[in-house]
Amino acid sequence: MSVTPIRRTRHGDSRISPIFLGIVAVMAVSGWAVWTEFASDHGFAVFLFVVSGWVVSLCLHEYAHARSALHSGDISIGEKGYLTLNPLKYTHALLSIVLPVVFVIMGGIGLPGGAVFIERGRIRGRWRHSLISAAGPLVNLLFAVLLMLPFALGAVDTWPTEFLAALAFLAMLQVTAAVLNLLPVPGLDGYGIVEPWLSYQTRRQVEPFAQFGLLAVFGVLWIPSVNVKFFDAVYTVMGWFHVPEDYIRFGYTLFRFWKN
Repeated sequence: MSVTPIRRTRHGDSRISPIFLGIVAVMAVSGWAVWTEFASDHGFAVFLFVVSGWVVSLCLHEYAHARSALHSGDISIGEKGYLTLNPLKYTHALLSIVLPVVFVIMGGIGLPGGAVFIERGRIRGRWRHSLISAAGPLVNLLFAVLLMLPFALGAVDTWPTEFLAALAFLAMLQVTAAVLNLLPVPGLDGYGIVEPWLSYQTRRQVEPFAQFGLLAVFGVLWIPSVNVKFFDAVYTVMGWFHVPEDYIRFGYTLFRFWKN
């Protein structure tokens, strides 16, 4: 009788990637430039801060999926490089990084895409499958709360306006990402949460539409009436943390520096 050895995650499999650290450095430096007004062009500095911050959140989003899968039984996660936070290790860099950044530039909407390949057959229990799907959006929610805390604590009266505007816009992206990604639409994490509880026949019928879910949601948001109601709801949520709508809009204006 032969025994197949179980490959466990090595220390090197979870070492933080220099690429991710470089993106964090861009976020820190550009944030400092906005805060100190070191950059003569606030718009470009805000653009770098928001884009790098958005990519950082995307990496953390996918890392949360991967880490949850690892602890749920998929020990292949480490060798795939998902625990290094390196965005180049994702199975679909286009869906995870490029398209979400394009969505932000085009419409100011945060829509992360799924990109880590999880060997679901290694995982037992419907609750574990649901938790793996929920982990990503929960990271976006946590990131959003951290970004909105300065407003809740009264930073509007003391912090630089341009920096707060950048924070407000980046926080709005996190809120939209969490809300939209929790929708039970095939291809999004919201559907991944409920999928384990559906019948096998239903899952098979829905499966062909998963590849179009992300684009379908983005397309629906281009409908003016839907867009207005959606952002009214987002602003309401951010209002709970005393984030002024004017700061969000100002941040988006600064972000689109090429329009100024």
